[in-house]
Amino acid sequence: MTHSPPHSLLSAVGSSSSPSEPQRATPELKLVNPSQYRFEHLVTQMKWRLQEGRGEAVYQIGVEDNGLLVGLADEEMRASLKTLHRMAEKVGADITVLREREVDYDSDVPRKITEVLVRKVPDNQQFLDLRVAVLGNVDSGKSTLLGVLTQGELDNGRGRARLNLFRHLHEIQSGRTSSISFEILGFNSRGEVVNYSDSRTAEQICESSSKMITFIDLAGHHKYLRTTIFGLTSYCPDCALLLVSANTGIAGTTREHLGLALALKVPFFIVVSKVDLCSKATVERTVRQLERVLKQPGCHKLPLLVTSDDDAVTAAQQFAQSPNVTPIFTLSSVSGESLDLLKVFLNILPPLTNSKEQEELMQQLTEFQVDEIYTVPEVGTVVGGTLSSGICREGDQLVVGPTDDGRFLELKVCSIQRNRSACRVLRAGQAATLALGDFDRALLRKGMVMVSPEMNPTICSVFEAEIVLLFHATTFRRGFQVTVHVGNVRQTAVVEKIHAKDKLRTGEKAVVRFRFLKHPEYLKVGAKLLFREGVTKGIGHVTDVQAIAAGEAQARLGF
Repeated sequence: MTHSPPHSLLSAVGSSSSPSEPQRATPELKLVNPSQYRFEHLVTQMKWRLQEGRGEAVYQIGVEDNGLLVGLADEEMRASLKTLHRMAEKVGADITVLREREVDYDSDVPRKITEVLVRKVPDNQQFLDLRVAVLGNVDSGKSTLLGVLTQGELDNGRGRARLNLFRHLHEIQSGRTSSISFEILGFNSRGEVVNYSDSRTAEQICESSSKMITFIDLAGHHKYLRTTIFGLTSYCPDCALLLVSANTGIAGTTREHLGLALALKVPFFIVVSKVDLCSKATVERTVRQLERVLKQPGCHKLPLLVTSDDDAVTAAQQFAQSPNVTPIFTLSSVSGESLDLLKVFLNILPPLTNSKEQEELMQQLTEFQVDEIYTVPEVGTVVGGTLSSGICREGDQLVVGPTDDGRFLELKVCSIQRNRSACRVLRAGQAATLALGDFDRALLRKGMVMVSPEMNPTICSVFEAEIVLLFHATTFRRGFQVTVHVGNVRQTAVVEKIHAKDKLRTGEKAVVRFRFLKHPEYLKVGAKLLFREGVTKGIGHVTDVQAIAAGEAQARLGF
């Protein structure tokens, strides 16, 4: 009996991937009857792989370290899968066979390669979490698709599926989303869908799921574009789903939403919906149109059309490894055609940031972005948002601000909820709602931050940013007012100075000094910035913050 070399499986990933790259599939030639020492070594490697992939790892059995597709005979494959199952049991993980394929190899016996997903919820959290922003033109079927995915029932062709998602009467009457809503789709450790189809509550979905996809349903109508931008800049989605209707193609705000995802460097995949309403030729024409746009110099993307389970597995792995790969799905929310391919993709899609990055963020001081503010009966004031750094626990004392006069106010975190279920500890990168008890809601606004008292946060009214003017009808000059989006901050600012130039035209780059018109904000150097006013648009990043002097800032902290 021969063993694969000691290095055979797991080292290929670690040696080739940089710290910021997501988890790749791990090649393993075979795992037939390993010795006890070898077995323990493989188990240790599996633990490390799961930790690196934040709870997920993909094994390729029948592939050599150098990527050569050797394949295994049936008996060897069964023995290897049995060993992998034992390894997974030892670390408390579950395995799911993703795909098998035969390979051409100099042998009389058929040989196969098998890809296996190993999943284990990390000990320090309830489930793996992935946030997906949903973009697309009005009437492209965003809310309908989310209704079908999360409710488990196909649409009747007249919008029944989306009714569960609407929160306002005018949304039900018009059939159009005007606010940001959150919908959840779970997968258990075996890769099976967990949603509301079995009359589950949100809490039960969270408890039964090993992986949770949180869809951020953004408005498609141009009238609500600022709401869409806020959703993309503030909620820090891992990736975006761009929905395009097969019968209308790239229309309305589709290009605008595509441009936003590119400008903010949010990786995205595309779903072509309503294929049941069109001929095959129309669907193909829409796909070709998308492929042309994606290949243009401004996008520089590599389209990957998904037509089978095998494609869906490949798309999930390629999408995680390269930001240029853009999977395209064609499906129907009425007939259910190809809906399973999207579910396979979402189930396998790994977290796009790795454990090392999250560890580094968790070691920093606590900083929570305030995106939503509610009053809940018998609970009091509740804020929703994302923890951008540090760790937040029940009972923590934090400060929130800046107020209109630049102060920070003391408060206490009474309780925490993630995906509508109770949570004791919140970690960097996770979204949640925090209950603040009887803290006066009138003192809060979107765009504030809650931070550790020892952080001494930087407050500014004036800041500088290096920008690129994407579009302006005439010339962009001093005195021009724009709406600036930086993370969860959204406020009107005036252009005070354009360095080394008098004015800017479309496509030009410069360092610009802005001044907020209403009140100071909390900004960090390096933060991505997006501004707009009418048809004027620009992107950039903050290069300098004119902070309020340390003494003055200290005097303003309302302890």
